[in-house]
Amino acid sequence: MIRLRILRRLAARTCLAAVCCAMSLTAFAQDFMNVSEVREGMTGYAKTVVHGNTIETFPVEILGVMKNSGPSGDLILAKFSGPLIEETGGIAQGMSGSPVYIDGKLVGAIAYGWSFTNSRVGMITPIGDMLKLWNVPTKEEIRPFNARESSLIPIATPLMVSGFDGVSTEWMTSKLPQYNFMPVNTASAAADEAPAPLEAGSSVAASLVNGDMKMGAIGTVTYVDGDNIVAFGHPFLKKGSMNYFMHNAYIFTIVNNMSSSFKLGSVGAEIGRINQDRGAGIAGLYGRLTAGIPVTINIRDTDTGANNVKRVKIIEDNELTPVLAATTVYNTVNKTIDRSGGGTATLSYTIRSSNGREKDISRHNMYYSVDNINEKSIDELYNVLDILKHNEFIDYPVLDIEMNVDITQAKKEARIVDATAAPVVVSPGDNVYFRVKLHPYRGADEVKTMSFTVPKDQPLGDMVLEIRGGGVIPLPYLIEKQRYNLTDEILERLRHYKDFADLKKTIEGEDANNDLVIEILQQGVSMIDDGGEKVVKEKIRGKEPPVQNKDIVKPDKRGLNDTGDREDAKSSIATPYIVKGDGQITIKVVSPAERDAFLAKNHQLNEAKAVISEEADEAAAASDEEAEDETPRDHKKDAPHGGQDGGDGQKTDAFRLVDLASRM
Repeated sequence: MIRLRILRRLAARTCLAAVCCAMSLTAFAQDFMNVSEVREGMTGYAKTVVHGNTIETFPVEILGVMKNSGPSGDLILAKFSGPLIEETGGIAQGMSGSPVYIDGKLVGAIAYGWSFTNSRVGMITPIGDMLKLWNVPTKEEIRPFNARESSLIPIATPLMVSGFDGVSTEWMTSKLPQYNFMPVNTASAAADEAPAPLEAGSSVAASLVNGDMKMGAIGTVTYVDGDNIVAFGHPFLKKGSMNYFMHNAYIFTIVNNMSSSFKLGSVGAEIGRINQDRGAGIAGLYGRLTAGIPVTINIRDTDTGANNVKRVKIIEDNELTPVLAATTVYNTVNKTIDRSGGGTATLSYTIRSSNGREKDISRHNMYYSVDNINEKSIDELYNVLDILKHNEFIDYPVLDIEMNVDITQAKKEARIVDATAAPVVVSPGDNVYFRVKLHPYRGADEVKTMSFTVPKDQPLGDMVLEIRGGGVIPLPYLIEKQRYNLTDEILERLRHYKDFADLKKTIEGEDANNDLVIEILQQGVSMIDDGGEKVVKEKIRGKEPPVQNKDIVKPDKRGLNDTGDREDAKSSIATPYIVKGDGQITIKVVSPAERDAFLAKNHQLNEAKAVISEEADEAAAASDEEAEDETPRDHKKDAPHGGQDGGDGQKTDAFRLVDLASRM
């Protein structure tokens, strides 16, 4: 198998080498005209493709030079005419990069126009500025586009997309509004898989996604010198040193619309890489393929049995990689389940780092949505990739991504209705055993058994254990958060990680929505500075005078579901349901001698019963009647500060911590 892969790679390289040789034969010594030589009234011609791969020409007349008007210097103002321009309705999107010649000398590339015109007049980027792209240091910063005329715009480069649906590309554009992407669904051409040589005037594509789905911008090659090309004459995304995929392109036709015309074409065979995307255009290399990030997507509709596996590769970029990966998954989900609406998604994914297996990230989770389970299935992958690509500790190049999603229309939720624990008197290091009853939505009750190990450094006294669903914030923490108006944004700003290992541990250790979790509920948890005084439980109840926002400080290290360094302070198991609700059980922690004395006095194993949060219980019960959209950590609405029915008809505190251990 390995030998077969090697042979395939060698064959691909040989094919590309042959293409490059053919390309080099087409190269010839080209004279250039400096912008200082350009005069008003000069005439010449430009080259581009409007049908298939055939290069055609059209007349150009120089109107003047616009000093320092472009992102890289001067621009040359010109008028375009002839039958081809009449056919296309002016300079069409995708003609950017079309080389302009005067007296046999290359002047530059058609690149800019004015909005709300018939596109017979536009601007040329001088070739001298474009050739500088070949010598730009890879880490050099570039200045923003500062054209004098606000109405002066680059000839846009619509994204040709193949294999994508409109819903997924709409989601992508909503995440990247700054680029004004205009995705256009296109067809494939018979010659797409065969690499072909490029020359000045031929079509070329800078691609973001390649494989079973394709997405790229089509423009025109301005100049070829050996293995080097320059094209477009203006930026694609203006991201500086990049590694886009370079492709051949085939033009089907020119599409005319009210705003402007554009070339409709296919993204063909991959033939190299685009390594510069700057003010004067894009530049790249033939035959130097970029690895990109392979993404394998496996989607299964458990209701219909439909299964879909897609393989693509996407470009590596801190900003674009999370969006492109999520978009390819979203698209595959849409096409697999072939419906819209709600349901439950069970997902697992692995993100492997190029910097070693110790930096890989693996996660599983479940989500439910009443109206758009398709989009809900990609939220976490997008967010985790975004965190990794923008983390403050290390560069995080991605080796590959594997995503698996099972989707059903069924509402796979369950709520905690009862929980018991034994023994009720323990010492540090002992195990507490639990029986937790779950009520699945429209299903029969199920009992889950779990154990919890008391930390060896647990203080003696009452230990309150929280039994909850993985996506549920314990009620005392939630009330404290709401009391001081601590939004998720504020909490994220308060949160600090020691290093990348700590960040990775947090990502992988975050509870899944389908986890059943037992952990210590920190009594007297507070997120305000109390001047060093001990915080009592009543503080959670909101009975104290208001505290000014200036007193808000970093939360307790083990508050808000953060167990700190005590890895043994939590126990969890995965369930086939998104678990809702929570409750508390109080356990006595005593010395071993006191524990043994208690056990000798009480011959039967005493059992404690959880106090289930009625607020959570009512919310979960209501969701049985009226399904609602669920997201991780997006839980209960404003919690009441008043009493609740404890189940015996008497009003009890909303989160009363009950000691059910026998008196000693």
